[in-house]
Amino acid sequence: MAGHAVEHDYHLIPPSPWPFLSGIAALVWGVGMVVFFAGLVPRTGESPMLEFFFSKGLDSLQDSYRAAGDKVGADGGWILLVIGTLFAAYVMYGWWKDVAAESKAGDHTPVVDIGLRYGMIMFIMQEAMFFVGWFWMFFELGLFHKMRAAWNPDVLENADEYATSMAPGIKGVDPWNLPLMNTVILLLSGTTVTWAHHALIHGDRRGAKWGLGLTVLLGILFTFVQGYEYLELFHERTEGHPWISTDAFGSAFFMATGFHGLHVLIGTIFLAIMYLRLVKGGLRPEKHFGLEAAAWYWHFVDVVWLFLFAFVYIIFAVGM
Repeated sequence: MAGHAVEHDYHLIPPSPWPFLSGIAALVWGVGMVVFFAGLVPRTGESPMLEFFFSKGLDSLQDSYRAAGDKVGADGGWILLVIGTLFAAYVMYGWWKDVAAESKAGDHTPVVDIGLRYGMIMFIMQEAMFFVGWFWMFFELGLFHKMRAAWNPDVLENADEYATSMAPGIKGVDPWNLPLMNTVILLLSGTTVTWAHHALIHGDRRGAKWGLGLTVLLGILFTFVQGYEYLELFHERTEGHPWISTDAFGSAFFMATGFHGLHVLIGTIFLAIMYLRLVKGGLRPEKHFGLEAAAWYWHFVDVVWLFLFAFVYIIFAVGM
């Protein structure tokens, strides 16, 4: 009631534009993903403007290994995806800035804090189930690949080859080279982010800054190494190893490791923002859920990579 003190532990926020804007940003980003990876307008030459913006944007990247006569040239199929990504980044910045301001103002009571924790836990759980789908793709290929040998050759050209291999004609990735290096990098980053968290709890802001800074650098290093690994695999593709366009194993491999790489990039940005807040005097020993959430997310990324390394790189790659 007007004029009365608040008699509950919940924070009732004023009307906010961020939920609506986040929906619009997600829509633009989603359409941009479709245009970039699949395209909405075929390349016929009848509508140059539409084809430039809405034809498959991935074609321009794939030109690097196409014959000169097959290259599509420059196109703008990536523009909508970039706009959607920047729009989403702006919404996240504005929304999370408001959340941080609410916390600083004392609006995050113990009850609200518990709600934030439950929300982060449920978010990580749904992210885990996302990766379960990709792991099941590998398990299905590994456990039931012999069933494909009986498929109609019109459906699967090399069906008979699946009698002895889960990925016929595919050269496995050496797990003891770059993947092992990235495993060490992520395990080390897990220790540095834990160091940062415990340092902040004990009031050691200098140690927390060092731990967070090192974790961000290790995240960037992981992304660089994985990008280099992808470049090597694309070069192998030109030598006759069908990775993306013609094989289920190759497609699932790049989707699983690629989405994990995206999560590493998101986690790195998350931790970098926490580092900037820490440098500016934010995050207190008694109240620093932002850092805790970032650490939870980073440990989740670590665990997913350990499963990828064990099952996708070692077991399946060696046992192909």
